[in-house]
Amino acid sequence: MAQVPQTFLDALAVRTWCGLALRALGRVREEIDAINVYPVADGDTGTNLYLTAESAATAVEAVFAGHEQGADGPSLADALRAMAHGALIGARGNSGTILAQLLRGMAQVLAAPEAGDTPHTDGTGLRLALRRAADAAREAVAHPVEGTVLTVASAAADAADAADGAEGGCGTVALAAYEGARTALAATPGQLAVLGRAGVVDAGGRGLVTVLGALVEALTGEPVPQEPPTGPVEPVEPAACADAPEHTGEGGPAYEVIYLLEADDAAVARLRERLDTLGDSLVVVGGDGLWNVHVHVDDAGAAVEAGVEAGRPYRIRITHFAVGDVHTGGQRPPRERVQRAVVAVVPGEGLAGLYADAGATTVLARPGEPPASGELAQALRRAHAREVVLLPNDAELRHTAAAAAEQARAEGVRVALIPTRSAVQGIAALAVHEPERRFDEDVVQMTSAAGATRYAEVLVAERQSWTTAGICQAGDVLGLIDGDVAVIGRDLTGTAETVLDRMLQAGGELVTLVVGDGAPETVADRLEARVRESYLAVDTVVYRGGRQGSLLLIGVE
Repeated sequence: MAQVPQTFLDALAVRTWCGLALRALGRVREEIDAINVYPVADGDTGTNLYLTAESAATAVEAVFAGHEQGADGPSLADALRAMAHGALIGARGNSGTILAQLLRGMAQVLAAPEAGDTPHTDGTGLRLALRRAADAAREAVAHPVEGTVLTVASAAADAADAADGAEGGCGTVALAAYEGARTALAATPGQLAVLGRAGVVDAGGRGLVTVLGALVEALTGEPVPQEPPTGPVEPVEPAACADAPEHTGEGGPAYEVIYLLEADDAAVARLRERLDTLGDSLVVVGGDGLWNVHVHVDDAGAAVEAGVEAGRPYRIRITHFAVGDVHTGGQRPPRERVQRAVVAVVPGEGLAGLYADAGATTVLARPGEPPASGELAQALRRAHAREVVLLPNDAELRHTAAAAAEQARAEGVRVALIPTRSAVQGIAALAVHEPERRFDEDVVQMTSAAGATRYAEVLVAERQSWTTAGICQAGDVLGLIDGDVAVIGRDLTGTAETVLDRMLQAGGELVTLVVGDGAPETVADRLEARVRESYLAVDTVVYRGGRQGSLLLIGVE
């Protein structure tokens, strides 16, 4: 039996919408990935939209679960705020970031303080929300380009404005917005030259049409009309449409950098100006102290450092665009996947930049916030390669990494999981990585290099505890060698020297030091001097790890 069309949008309809949108994006994910040619032909728009919607849906479900014990369910404002927040913290890629801002724009209208805890909104409220969503998304993009999801969102808002919601309410407005979006999507190849040359519609716009179709179904109970094919469409001559102004060169930036940022509005305004000089595809979404920052740059470290200057960046993801991932504002068509790539989990911003400079796709693991298997699986997709070497760099992540590897293998990617237990072992593995070798040979050499690297970390005990070296008190400095507490001391530098001496007793040719933000400025100099004075023919290399949890990481190979 068909559902009675809803005149109003309430919390339950938001919950239904999230579930339907997630399932719909899951069905068309690969289809959208396949037509992803702008701004980078990296084949992940469908995946990014799905993961963003998944985060939004999970947040909404959590709100409903929190109200199960009470008599009343969540309000419309509760559901919308949860949806917008979930999308913000889980946004992936350019398209996912813009979708998060679209949802936030809706919440700004329908969950505004002046709206109170009203249980629902009508067609007029939905029209205003869709207009604010389109405007907010456009404001978040540094250089808006027509023929993209921004155009499709504006067309949806225009169509909603023209709809007569007095009779059919929210269902009528949503259907009008959906039809307006479909029409605009079909016109995108004539607005953006790269789409016209490829004979496809905009991938992000296609995803938005899917999300709006789910909204219509949530409000009317009826599936939307069959959507038009995403491609190929009739190719458009390049002279008939415009190129994106920010992508006029032959290639483009080498890295995608995304992070969440805690900062005030003034600092974010300065950050926008700074990042705009570093790269392109800049999208900054959010507000009220929490932001999601997305940019394509050649200097990933500088983009992260700009975030550090603005506030507290975290959940940093740096992706090295593969050779075939073309910034398609230029003249080259999208190419095939690269043959091989490396994906690595890293504990700090400094190491993220180091690994990215070496060509790896990175996933940042903050203390107490290890990445989930879905995040690792997404990174494996983002590597855009037929063969991927996965470096978890943490013994606790072995099962998570194995699950992500299995997921990627099911999607046709050949994955080798090297059981690195520390970032210094990952550095050793990456140093011998040679993409031109046969895959098996490369994996063997990387595994051997990692296994030959002893690892240690120096950190401060948070509480009293029994350890393999005795009882430690809160505030003691702990030196762990190969995962076990070997030294308990009071002074960081002294403890680090003891740890280093014990490691070098078994020999070694190279010492790697990764210094965290909380370590004294002099610790690296002291350890370098000790190695130089006491251990002939042993070299030392020092990296800055940033906020990495441990004060110091040590590797000896």
